[in-house]
Amino acid sequence: MYEGYLPISKQDMQERGIKQLDFVYVCGDAYVDHPSFGHAIIARLLEAHGYTVGIIAQPDWKDDASISVLGVPRLGFLVSAGNMDSMVNHYSVSKKRRATDSYTPGGVMGKRPDYATVVYCNLIRHTYKKTPIIIGGIEASLRRLAHYDYWSNKVKRSILLDSGADLISYGMGEHSIIEIADALNAGIDVHDITFIDGTVFKTKNRDLIYDAIELPDYDEIKENKRSFAQSFYKQYCNTDPFSGKRLVEPYSDHLYVVQNPPAKPLTQQEMDDVYALPYMRTYHPSYETAGGVPAIREIKFSLISNRGCFGGCSFCALTFHQGRIIQTRSKESLIAEAKTFPEDPEFKGYIHDVGGPTANFRRTACDKQKKYGVCTGKQCLFPKPCNNLVATHDDYLILLRKLRKLPGVKKVFIRSGIRFDYVMADKDDTFLKELCEYHISGQLRVAPEHVSDEVLKYMGKPKHAVYESFLKEYETANARTGKQQYAVPYF
Repeated sequence: MYEGYLPISKQDMQERGIKQLDFVYVCGDAYVDHPSFGHAIIARLLEAHGYTVGIIAQPDWKDDASISVLGVPRLGFLVSAGNMDSMVNHYSVSKKRRATDSYTPGGVMGKRPDYATVVYCNLIRHTYKKTPIIIGGIEASLRRLAHYDYWSNKVKRSILLDSGADLISYGMGEHSIIEIADALNAGIDVHDITFIDGTVFKTKNRDLIYDAIELPDYDEIKENKRSFAQSFYKQYCNTDPFSGKRLVEPYSDHLYVVQNPPAKPLTQQEMDDVYALPYMRTYHPSYETAGGVPAIREIKFSLISNRGCFGGCSFCALTFHQGRIIQTRSKESLIAEAKTFPEDPEFKGYIHDVGGPTANFRRTACDKQKKYGVCTGKQCLFPKPCNNLVATHDDYLILLRKLRKLPGVKKVFIRSGIRFDYVMADKDDTFLKELCEYHISGQLRVAPEHVSDEVLKYMGKPKHAVYESFLKEYETANARTGKQQYAVPYF
């Protein structure tokens, strides 16, 4: 394994003695070799399994040559719009163009196209007719079947069809991308890779589709809102890797898009291994003259401790992308990463965050989820905490205490959202006390989302009274510390 950044030019390839790369990763973000960036994780993981990977970051989509700078890959192109859906990256909810892009050098807007995954894939196909293309990342993951596109106010086809790609690796793709790579390396044609969990493929051969739940066809859901809702609900009920079934979505001309069941969650050892890969932990030095990549500021000295969220809010994409089963890194893995921070001259002693989608989830909601997955017919926290919920912050507290004691660490903040109803469900108030005393930089982010119980019911959030009760407990805990700290609610 070569030390340093992954190749971004033919010169880099020559210096490494690489005549042809196994994979070329085309990404809408700048190349940041840090595990907060999906392209870094996937590329480094492939490298750890013996494959060579080069990065084409933010190619000029108006220039065919921009996609050819690393030559044709031996096994395939990997394509992602980046850490954000490109349309969310570009536009506010009122469809106004945003002024800056934190994932681009200098924060410059306009370095990626709208609907970046589709545009990049069409650019590749224009030059490389037969080379396999595998798409992933949140843009492809959430558009893997027919979906409502807010920006055009239309129901669009699966992104697999509009992009011309061969496969989607949906969700957090560590398991599926290695299986795809191994299959391609073994000489299996990409059109025959129909058997990998966590992938979506297209076919005209109905005989390839077995043991599948059939969704309403695209022409029907495009015209009928009820059919669209029924289709979405079937998808929602099959997002669990233990109980999820294969889904098939018919299109005209006898074409089918098939979603295989979700990939199994990473074990703690697998999570640790992913975050121990030899990342450079910052952006490529070629961006220095442009002022660097702004997104690195928040995450460079932050720790990702978990994935997934069993909150299951009805408006949230997490169920579809990371799933409801919590996956965690070990305390040892997180402490080992934190110990590297003081080696960086930019580190001032402050760990900015220890968290994930929900900071205070450090275990599955209940023990049965580890073997059977999540319940399909009910939620863990809504409308009130399930009787089987294990509400405890013990493991998180041990981790935070160890991090606070590390040499060179002055303060450990929690800036990911805290799930306040989970805090209230914990009979022991030690976490709330220590949170207020050690881990808030004056403001705590929480998400009550609304004040109307009727609206909250449809959002899958607890009643407003739960938030009000939390505020009282929070104020009491702050009073004990003598600090004047605030809760910043998202509505």
